[in-house]
Amino acid sequence: MALVGRPNVGKSTIMNRMIGQKISITSRRPQTTRHRILGIKTDEDVQIVFVDTPGLHAKQPRAMNRYLNRAATDSLKDVDVVVFVLDGTHWHDDDEWTLKKLKHLSCPVIVAINKIDRVTDKAALLPFIQEVAERGDFSAIIPVCARRGDHLDELEAAICGHLPVSTPFYPEDQVTDRSERFLAAELVREKLFRKLGEEIPYGLTVEIERFREEEKVLHIHALIWVEKSSHKPIVIGRKGALLKAVGKEAREDMQKTFGQKVFLQLWVKVKEGWADNDRALRSLGYQDS
Repeated sequence: MALVGRPNVGKSTIMNRMIGQKISITSRRPQTTRHRILGIKTDEDVQIVFVDTPGLHAKQPRAMNRYLNRAATDSLKDVDVVVFVLDGTHWHDDDEWTLKKLKHLSCPVIVAINKIDRVTDKAALLPFIQEVAERGDFSAIIPVCARRGDHLDELEAAICGHLPVSTPFYPEDQVTDRSERFLAAELVREKLFRKLGEEIPYGLTVEIERFREEEKVLHIHALIWVEKSSHKPIVIGRKGALLKAVGKEAREDMQKTFGQKVFLQLWVKVKEGWADNDRALRSLGYQDS
C-alpha cells in the first residue's frame, strides 16, 4: 500500500507508528522524505508492505522537485491500496493536485485525515469529512493522529480489507528494503533538518563515504553536501557546536537502530547547485527506481 499526500502531512509518522519503529525520518520541514521507502509489518496472518513517498507538490522549479514528484507518482504503480493523507481541516492546493494524480487509479483509495489533535474545534471536523467525501470516490475516510497513534488500528483494518491473499513478499523479521548505509545517511539528514533554519535543509544532502565494522564497532564517515559556500559555516556552527550536536544525536539513533556501538565522523563540503542538476542528483543517489 502507498502513502501519498502533499509535503509534511505526516505520511512517514503514520508508517513508523504502524510498524512500531523508525523507518522513515521525520521533521517539521516539508520534503523531509526524498526517496521511496518500503516499511514492512508482518503479523500472524498479514504482511503489509508500506510504500512511504515524498510529498507531491505542484511547483517544480528545480531538478530535486521534479525527482521527488516522479518518485511519488512511480510508487503508485502496482499497489493494492492507496492511503491519501490530509492535514487537519484545511484543503490545500497541493491536496487538489495530488487528488488529480489519484483519479486514474483502479485500486481503492482510503483517506486518512491526520493531526486531528491540532483541531481545536472538533465540530469543524464533520463538515470537512463531508467536503472530502464529495471530492472523490473513497473507500473510507478515517481521522487519525499519527503522533499519538489514535485510530491507526482502524486505518490498518481498512488497509487489510483490500490486501489480496498471497504468500509473504518478505521474511517476517525484515522491516525495510533499505540498507543500513542508507538509514545512516537519513539519520544524519534528519538531525540537520531539525536543527537548521528555513532554507538550508533543502540545499543539503548526506553521502556515506565509509561504513565498516571493526572490532564490533561500526565506523561511519558521512559527507554533508551543501549548495553554497556560505552554508558551510552555518551547518558547522559556532566552534563546531551544531555539527557536534548533529553527530551526537545521529550516533545515538544509529546505535539504537543497528544494535551496536557506532563511531561517527562528519564532514561538510560544497557542491554548487547540486539540487538543480540531474547528473549531480544521480551521483548522490537520487535515482528513479
